Amino acid sequence: MKIVRLEDLKDTDREVISPDGWTSYRFLLAKDGMGFSMHETVFPPGLEFPMWYKNHLEAVYCYQGTGTITDLATNEVHDIAPGTLYALDKHDRHILKAHTEMRLVCTFNPPVTGREIHDKDGAYALPEQADD
Repeated sequence: MKIVRLEDLKDTDREVISPDGWTSYRFLLAKDGMGFSMHETVFPPGLEFPMWYKNHLEAVYCYQGTGTITDLATNEVHDIAPGTLYALDKHDRHILKAHTEMRLVCTFNPPVTGREIHDKDGAYALPEQADD
């Protein structure tokens, strides 16, 4: 059994602060052996960030804050609010925009190693390609 508390992740290698403005707390990583990784990501108000997880599937649950997600294949814009989950089941290119501070629970398959930040395409490298 694993017990992981947010306060124990702060100021460790499992707290990733992106130069783009978001912060991710990596609760579960590839080395934890669960077959997926789980993070809490905090998006500050006003951050608008394009992403394309071409190497991962991601599901995201919003439990605090509001924003939008734009599907870049269709230009559809969807509201994100507490209680909303979106799943990038087709490696969807998208833009996430925070209207207020958003707190999101994110799961990745395959799991990330922990130190990833987005590359020029807005993606994370595959675990065997990641710098860890």
